[in-house]
Amino acid sequence: MAKDKKEVREITDMDVDFAQWYTDVVIKADLIGYTSVKGCMAFKPAGYAIWENIQRELDKRFKETGVENVYMPIFIPESLLEKEKDHVEGFAPEVAWVTKGGLNDLQEPLCVRPTSETLFCDFYAKDIQSYRDLPRLYNQWCSVVRWEKETRPFLRSREFLWQEGHTAHATAEEARERTELMLNVYAKFAEEVLAIPVIKGQKTPKEKFAGAEATYTIESLMHDGKALQCGTSHDFGDGFARAFGVQYTDKDNKLQYVYQTSWGMTTRMIGALIMVHGDNSGLVLPPAIAPTQITIIPIAMHKGGVLEEAQKLYDRLQAAGYRVKMDDTDNKPGWKFAEAEMRGIPIRIEFGPKDIEAQQAVIARRDTKEKITVPLAQLEEKVAETMKQMQHDMLEAARKRMNEHTYVARSYEEFKDTIANKPGFVKAMWCGDQACEDKIKEETTATSRCMPFEQEHISDVCVCCGRPAKKMVYWGKAY
Repeated sequence: MAKDKKEVREITDMDVDFAQWYTDVVIKADLIGYTSVKGCMAFKPAGYAIWENIQRELDKRFKETGVENVYMPIFIPESLLEKEKDHVEGFAPEVAWVTKGGLNDLQEPLCVRPTSETLFCDFYAKDIQSYRDLPRLYNQWCSVVRWEKETRPFLRSREFLWQEGHTAHATAEEARERTELMLNVYAKFAEEVLAIPVIKGQKTPKEKFAGAEATYTIESLMHDGKALQCGTSHDFGDGFARAFGVQYTDKDNKLQYVYQTSWGMTTRMIGALIMVHGDNSGLVLPPAIAPTQITIIPIAMHKGGVLEEAQKLYDRLQAAGYRVKMDDTDNKPGWKFAEAEMRGIPIRIEFGPKDIEAQQAVIARRDTKEKITVPLAQLEEKVAETMKQMQHDMLEAARKRMNEHTYVARSYEEFKDTIANKPGFVKAMWCGDQACEDKIKEETTATSRCMPFEQEHISDVCVCCGRPAKKMVYWGKAY
């Protein structure tokens, strides 16, 4: 990421230059800072607080399925990485290597983990002996390094934060069930917490994770019509187990290979939040994930009793369990309103002398900017109702936008015209041949996003070659 210390005074209109709008928002909302480390960013408190809430919510959902947290080393010996041929080839262009320890050359180079399959396999080979040791349901929260050529805050950086789950099972069926279970955890989290609608499906063989038998994905559509892969879950079968010798003794005292899964979600979800819900005033955060859910802005603070009464509202809402702040700085109310909008705070409460006299407060919704006058006696009840409605409305607004920008193509000419002129998802049939997938990417820059679990029969033939079709695929240009 280029170093840029210029203050963003105005946000570029998202319909004029979406990429610049995005950069303006992440800087002006104080989410990140640029660093002297090329391709890496600093998370400021406002940005990291969103990640903390994502962590907290996902971690709770993982543990409800029996998952436990562990931590593996950041370094992987070259010999360990090379044990799984497809895996190492898939990551080779992005791997960062450590070749010196202090002043001395290392006897064996160490890679800085791009992902931890090999480390978990090496660990499981020592840790699993019997069928009684299975399943192993582990997850780790960590950072990984991938030497990206082009970077963008949250969406793509050389070091990024994520979670990676790695499980080991006695049977292929159990592994497949876990793969699907974790994908469903991601999908529900995206929709229920982030208010981001997703398409669930399987990646094509070309797009699947290196070394996996099958990769499942959730795909979402950003405001500019580009797709974003939001989370993936991989079924490894017993391929990694055979490469690393991960075996267990079954009930008949026979040696068997385990079956494994891997699944992950990253800080790119913060980027998704910005690009799905944001507007020309800045961030728009769903109440469920917002670090600050409510900001109280006292009006005419210099008048007696205003701050004292505003503090009472603060105490009431905090006691009710809301994440609330009060802006009692000496800035003008209009500036405070704009600042709260920029930061995406879901609810703004305006409260001044007239409100004290009338025993009321004014609630402003960030998503619609609608203002509601509420009796103070009903404040907690109305805040709860408003947040629930906001969470629902934001999901439905995003779903409506996604549906309106999802198109159908039955011929290749129609497909190319739609990709070129109508940003969004394109549903089209595919024969299953990678040559057609490659041709589409080369000629349109669109990629296969997924083969949705809910298949539709659009036509009998492949949109590219005209041969008999096997699957309906979502296609699109992507981040």
